[in-house]
Amino acid sequence: MNNTKSPKNVSLKNQLELWLFCALIGAVAGALVWILLKIMAVGTEFLWKWLPGKTSVPYYTILICVAGAAIIGIFRKIFGDYPENLETVMEKVRAEKRYEYKNMLVMMVAALLPLLIGSSVGPEAGLTGIIVGLCYWAGDNLKFAKQNTRNYSQIGAAVSMSVLFHAPLFGIFEVEENSEEDLAALTKGSKLFIYGIALAAGTGIYAGLSALFGAGLSGFPSFDMVEIQRKDYLLMILYILCGLILAYFYQATHKLTGNISNRFPAVVREIFAGLCLGITGSFLPVLMFSGEDQMGTLMKTYTSYLPLALIAIAFFKLLLTNLCIQFGLKGGHFFPVIFAGVCMGYGMAMLTCGPDGGHVVFGAAIVTASLLGGIMKKPLAVTMLLFLCFPVKMFIWIFIAAAVGSKLITLKPEQEPSANYSKQ
Repeated sequence: MNNTKSPKNVSLKNQLELWLFCALIGAVAGALVWILLKIMAVGTEFLWKWLPGKTSVPYYTILICVAGAAIIGIFRKIFGDYPENLETVMEKVRAEKRYEYKNMLVMMVAALLPLLIGSSVGPEAGLTGIIVGLCYWAGDNLKFAKQNTRNYSQIGAAVSMSVLFHAPLFGIFEVEENSEEDLAALTKGSKLFIYGIALAAGTGIYAGLSALFGAGLSGFPSFDMVEIQRKDYLLMILYILCGLILAYFYQATHKLTGNISNRFPAVVREIFAGLCLGITGSFLPVLMFSGEDQMGTLMKTYTSYLPLALIAIAFFKLLLTNLCIQFGLKGGHFFPVIFAGVCMGYGMAMLTCGPDGGHVVFGAAIVTASLLGGIMKKPLAVTMLLFLCFPVKMFIWIFIAAAVGSKLITLKPEQEPSANYSKQ
């Protein structure tokens, strides 16, 4: 009897294994996103609501920020410069054809600590490193996964970003859009289908865990549908210009704070950042944390702010975010940048059109799209990301603003300091 399997059967088996493994990657990514956000929510509730209600410690905000920053500095000095952002992780994958996965627990702790003390950063940094590391562990230990490890790592990183931001297509364009080869492969459909399987698994696991045990962060609130008026279209150039100014400011301060931080020894730089964060948070609490909760409050109370105050908050938010990232209280920049863009958009729309809700939402959308386009250089990813909070009918205008921003801002931010903390 001939027991040889036909090529068709072998191909079908390989395809099923691919789909199953991608579903597994998505499920793990969704679970890790939920775990990170849940721990963050519980820890933040304890440090910033429960504990202050039980004690009356003077200068509590400064004390928590400085003490937490010292712990972060010591942790990084012992274990290394974590967390690493998405760009750094994927660059290592491209250059070294692998990603080290032995420090995944360290990555998780390093990603959580700045978030707990109110650092002006988002939760995405660290997650992608963990997911990509797991994919390379599978490649080293599972025979059928070895040849496609890079694709698996891209899919895992994309799913984690999409689940985290509740924006289904954002992750895949954020990971793929910089590479013409990868983007061409994506548009053929096969990779997009595989990504869809992984995303469905990740979203399902995240939703199931949230339903059973409660969600962590709820993400950015959504703006209501608004009527776009002729005046808004005429003001688009002004809004795009404001976004470009913010993007240049972000990138310039990113470079400046990076250069300054290199003059500080390890641990001292984190303590300095914690002191700045604590003092700022004592006077302007809205500048602390990543910005999604603060934006929900802002949407209800923006009329109580002077327009120039909102514009100033936008600049201070970006400066504080870069100081935190470059001085060791590291995290992602997407959430704080969106918050800054919305503040600037609100302020400019109120100056030109008054506090009418439709005008300020359109202004916030265009400024934010132009700002993110200038920083990310990925207009499709920006458009997919902003679907999480702005009405879909603004799709074309958001894409135009993001595309203009990506073309007109040429200054690229420097990488975060890569000092060897264990040797300092």
